[in-house]
Formats: sequence, structure tokens, C-alpha cells
Amino acid sequence: MRGRVLVVAGSDSGGGAGIQADIKAITALGAYAATAITALTAQNTRGVFGVHPVPVAFIQQQMDLVFSDLGADAVKTGMLPDADVIDAVAKAIAHARGASNETQLALVVDPVMIAKGGARLMDDRAHATLLSSLVPLATIVTPNVPEAEALTGLKIEGEASLVDAGRALLDRGAHAVLVKGGHLAGPDVVDALVRPGEEPLLIRHRRIDTRHTHGTGCTLASAIATGLAQGSPLSTSVERAIAYVTRAIETAPGFGAGHGPLNHAWPLEERTRA
Repeated sequence: MRGRVLVVAGSDSGGGAGIQADIKAITALGAYAATAITALTAQNTRGVFGVHPVPVAFIQQQMDLVFSDLGADAVKTGMLPDADVIDAVAKAIAHARGASNETQLALVVDPVMIAKGGARLMDDRAHATLLSSLVPLATIVTPNVPEAEALTGLKIEGEASLVDAGRALLDRGAHAVLVKGGHLAGPDVVDALVRPGEEPLLIRHRRIDTRHTHGTGCTLASAIATGLAQGSPLSTSVERAIAYVTRAIETAPGFGAGHGPLNHAWPLEERTRA
């Protein structure tokens, strides 16, 4: 097992997204997953029916104890319920990077801001704190189209505006941005990897007609974090993560009456059959 990833995110009782998806993806890709849980949710494939936030001090304690003993090569953040949590998480990461044994700590920020139904999950103060405190620490930020629009104020209508939104987030301090284009119409999905001083990398992959897409954002960000934790270059980590998620959607188990979960275990299944 190579690479240690600390996931700071909410729990999904249905197992398709959040901490549960993160652990599955990281394990399937051969790394070690540790967690700091930010909220408990009661949910299934039909929606979220209850949220129980975790106290800020306890979130920070979870992170500090993992850093001080197990260590981490990468951190992935997901659901961060409010500005106080975002600020505490940012401080914990900055402190860990200041420790001599965590100087290469990568950070993947999945800005969980908008629910599948369109409801905003962050108020204005949390939004501002994410931009000011966490985004500048990020090795890579992974917004989808609605999240990128909310973060930048830009309207995204095609490939060029995916890149424009990515560059706007670079201007806010991010070291790289992957703007995910799944919300745009078309037979293919185009994701834009934008980095300072480099030509944008447009990654095209086939759109899969399915309702079993719950947790794709969580899974993708954790897969990227896994690659970084294992020492892979950023572009390699991103491309492997996209391929992993695509196959996980293709082989989804079909559970639930709503947005069903992915098959996170497909690499293990294929190795067993080989």
C-alpha cells in the first residue's frame, strides 16, 4: 500500500458519496485512507434527509491526531459546512505543512457548494472563506460547472469558458484547477485542467447515459489525491482519476431508486479475475 490520504468531508449513510466513497476509491487505487468527518448525513439515492454537523474543535482534533501519528501525503476536502469549519481546516493544513515531515503535503479541494437538485450548500460567508483561506492552499481545485460559476461569477457555456473559469481561480491563488464539464450538453464530457504557465489540457471522455452517478465528484477528487499521494505528476493523477471514475460509472451496481452509487471496487474485481 503506497500513499496516505487524509479525507476531510461528510459521511453519507447510503455509502455512495462522502467519506464512504472516498475510502473506497483510495483503497481500490492502492493507498491508505484516514478521515476527519465534518458532518453526519442521513441520506440514500433519493436525497439528503438530515444533517448533523460535527463541532469544529472535534474536526480539528481528528486532523491533528492523524497528522501527528499516521501522517499524510495528501489531503482531500469535501463537505465543509460553514466558514468556521473551512477556516479551521485551512489552519490545520497550513500547520501540517509547516512540520518538517509534511512539507510535500498535497491538497485537493472539492468545493461541495451546490446539491444535485440545485440547492446552495454554502452561505456567503462560507463561500468567501473558501476563496480566501482554502483555495490558495490548494494543489488543485475540482469544481463542476455550477460550482465554478458560483466561485468565479462567470457564465460557463462551452470549452473556452471552462478554461476562463479555471484561470479565474488561478488568480485567486489555486495552483491548478480542474473544471469538470459534465453539466454541459454534448455527446462527450470535456474537463479542463488549467495550470499557470501551461496550455490548458482538455480531457475528453464519452458521456454515459445513466442515473447512477452519485458521488462522482467525491470519488474523482479522492482518486486525484491518491495519485498525488503516490508521487504521480498532477496531469497523470487527473487522467487516471477520470479513467477510474468512468469505469466505476460503467460498472455501477444499479442500487437504489434515485441517483445510484458507483462501483468503486472495479479494479479489485478485475485483478481478482485476471
